[in-house]
Amino acid sequence: MNSTTATSRLALPLIGRTLIATIFLVSGLGKLMAPGATIAYIGSLGLPVPLLGYLGALVLELAGSVLLIAGYRTRLTAALLAAYAVVTALIFHHALGDQNQMFHFLKNLAMAGGLLQVVAHGAGALSIDGRRSTTGTRAVAAH
Repeated sequence: MNSTTATSRLALPLIGRTLIATIFLVSGLGKLMAPGATIAYIGSLGLPVPLLGYLGALVLELAGSVLLIAGYRTRLTAALLAAYAVVTALIFHHALGDQNQMFHFLKNLAMAGGLLQVVAHGAGALSIDGRRSTTGTRAVAAH
């Protein structure tokens, strides 16, 4: 394998994590910029304690996206975001007779699928998790 291929292979998990995380980051920033509208929308669906739902979604989307990009506790973060994507699909995009809602439902399922790949394969070398596992391997090898 040549060095360009090796570098590309090392970078692909980071690129993938960043692309998946972008939708959560943008969504979280949107919620941060329009809390009243978001809370009202959550309340309009009849969900209990809209403020709590808003805060939970805000923290999960913003913190989850940053942790996923950084590759810190990546498998857990990806699992939580995958579950969140499925739950939000079922709650917010369940009107499958509406083509737009069907698209968003399927988009959420696709995001969950990509996140489950991260759960299965980990963060890759260019991540905090990858750096920690390499450092741990070096420490064991030194003894």
